[in-house]
Amino acid sequence: MNEPTTHRTAPLVVHQPTPISPAAVHSAPVVPVQPGTVPAVASVVLPDGHVVTGYAMAPAEPAPVTAKPAVSGMAVNVALGGVGFLAVCGGLLLLTSFIAALTAFIGQLIILAAVIFGGWIAVQVFSASGHHGGTTVNIRKAVIKRNHFHS
Repeated sequence: MNEPTTHRTAPLVVHQPTPISPAAVHSAPVVPVQPGTVPAVASVVLPDGHVVTGYAMAPAEPAPVTAKPAVSGMAVNVALGGVGFLAVCGGLLLLTSFIAALTAFIGQLIILAAVIFGGWIAVQVFSASGHHGGTTVNIRKAVIKRNHFHS
């Protein structure tokens, strides 16, 4: 059941670049150059035939690590305590603001209910659509009936 498996890998081939021979020297006058001001240009032929030309660069060196000063545990505790105190004060301020806003909102709802209910009552009292229920007395007819004598 458990047969060993073999992994087949291709053999590792390392390609070494082939340097190009220096160009032929022409009879142009030679200008003296201070050594080290202009780096040497190198050309390399890659295995696929491409030619790469460029300057040789020195590897970048990492910046030196500076020693960090030690921080006492007490200083850390004081700093964390101050941050915690500020967080609590901010939370209490937000809580107080929330309670004040909620109180104002509830007060506005009560006023709105009173205005709506008062308006409904005013419509019921002053509506011209007739009276529903109750006794209606026409004073003019009542006076005429009172002064009217029957024989």
